[in-house]
Amino acid sequence: MLVCSLGLWASSTWARELSLEEAMRLARERQATVQAAKAEEEAAAQRVNQAKGFRLPSLRFDEVFIRTDSPAEAFALKLNQERFSFPTFMTTDPNRPKKLDTAISRFELQLPVYTGGELSSRIAQAQRFAESKTLARQWAERQAALAAAEAYVMLAQAQEYVALLQKARDTVAAHVALAKAYVDQGMLVEAEYLRAQVELSRLEDLLAQAKGQEEVAQANLAFRLGLEQTERFEIKPLALPAGPAGGLEEYLATAEARPDVRGAEAMVKAAELEAQVKKAAFLPKAGIVARADWVDDTLFGTHGDSTTVMAVVGANLFAGGSDRAAVAAARAEARAGSEQVRFARQGVALEVRQAYVEAQVAVARVATARKALQAAAEVERVTTERFRQGVVKMIDLLDADTARREAETRELVARAEAHLALLRLAVKAGREPESALQ
Repeated sequence: MLVCSLGLWASSTWARELSLEEAMRLARERQATVQAAKAEEEAAAQRVNQAKGFRLPSLRFDEVFIRTDSPAEAFALKLNQERFSFPTFMTTDPNRPKKLDTAISRFELQLPVYTGGELSSRIAQAQRFAESKTLARQWAERQAALAAAEAYVMLAQAQEYVALLQKARDTVAAHVALAKAYVDQGMLVEAEYLRAQVELSRLEDLLAQAKGQEEVAQANLAFRLGLEQTERFEIKPLALPAGPAGGLEEYLATAEARPDVRGAEAMVKAAELEAQVKKAAFLPKAGIVARADWVDDTLFGTHGDSTTVMAVVGANLFAGGSDRAAVAAARAEARAGSEQVRFARQGVALEVRQAYVEAQVAVARVATARKALQAAAEVERVTTERFRQGVVKMIDLLDADTARREAETRELVARAEAHLALLRLAVKAGREPESALQ
């Protein structure tokens, strides 16, 4: 008894209740593609900080150990150690000095003063790139939510289809039982009873196949949500879909702000800034270098010390035309990117038009399918009554049942496709997929 109770408890808690809104929220939070987009966004933000950091002074420390018997270097390093002795120098051969050990502890400060606009352009580039990654993350979230919504709708369709076939199977099983009774009473030929059994077997095959498809749909939804594929979900049947929320022009207007297109525009702006970066090669660059040295014959010694401050100005006078070619190439690449974005915008407008028409057609098909279903249900009801009265044959009753089932299937498919079309229309028009539920 305890084992039975535990089994019932496990089966009741195995399926997880899930709404369509919750599915999209989970996908936004857990989907691996979204997590990757968030990491790329964070990396791009840090690239901005990195670019800004080049404007600030840089300070580094070096510890250098030298052993040399080079006459010039030994003489200079002896001076830097502040251990030079003129009498010793006069009594030895300066051309053949003994090996000298020298350790230099050096702090060096570098500060760029003017870079011809290269640093400011690099910072602006990094900011445009970070902007594109933020927009890419928004687009990835919408795509993940859309994929989860599509998987949810497909699971709902699969579950309803299983229920539909189960109901049809039970109906035909009842017909088989009735036909058997009629055959036993001599009111029906056995061929019609066997025909009903064939139909029952066919429905059982379809039901087994539909249950397998439902299992795959369950795993697909779990995958889209970033969960274990062994998760199982209990979801509600698909409601009747409403029409598109607004006219075509409204959808075209919101499509202007689609994150993927805006992200591409940000990348074009970054490409345009590359020409300014390359033009900096024609301008002089200036900076300051300050250095403090401690020199001794042992590591980290401080016997000798010195400081140096240098102002450095440099200019590239001739590079064989490579700088001019780099500027021209950067401008051409920016033009290419701009043309690609312009083409993409036209493609988005076409996508929205197509998606809008598809959504309208899908919603209209639902209404048509429901009318056909009502007619098929009435035909089945009348045929069942006439069969009981002995007016029609079993084959006619089975045909009416098949027509009813096919009409139910068409209505289910039309309802699911309408939901999918509305979700895709919202995303292609630059809206959140959740807006299709309102």
